[in-house]
Amino acid sequence: MKIVISGKNIDVTEGLRTAVQDKIGKLERYFTPETEVQVTLSVEKDRQKIEVTIPVKGNIIRSEQVSSDMYVSIDLVEEVIERQLKKYKNKLVDQKQASNFFKKEYIEKDFMDEEEVKIIRTKKFDIKPMYPEDACVQMELLGHSFFVFNNAETEQVNVVYKRKGNTYGLIEPEV
Repeated sequence: MKIVISGKNIDVTEGLRTAVQDKIGKLERYFTPETEVQVTLSVEKDRQKIEVTIPVKGNIIRSEQVSSDMYVSIDLVEEVIERQLKKYKNKLVDQKQASNFFKKEYIEKDFMDEEEVKIIRTKKFDIKPMYPEDACVQMELLGHSFFVFNNAETEQVNVVYKRKGNTYGLIEPEV
């Protein structure tokens, strides 16, 4: 497993680099040596943030943790990624997909599925063409944190979502 560490508004000291390699290195038991893990450390005011991204064949395993201490953030992110991997592993076995990114021992080991994903409700609605800004207004009117719509400009299904700091995001499909 290759760990690529970068920093935004922070010098990645040897101590931080060692802490990241020790914690994220624990994930090595799950991945093949070719798997590349992107780690970004950043500081915004008093917020110490770590983002870990692991691309695996069409999927992304990702976690972002924020605290007032970078070492605490590093500890938290490793725990979250491990939980995600245990959930993801059950899907891999069921669907027999992307398993060549993971070590054989990991795929064959059984994990208890603590938080099984269950869909308890299905909604159907008409998707009307509208502009992203109008979709944001509609989302606010509904009191939701995201809204699915047909983009009037691109004629594709898009999603707008609320971000921290009263801002919005737009998700568009790649063509």
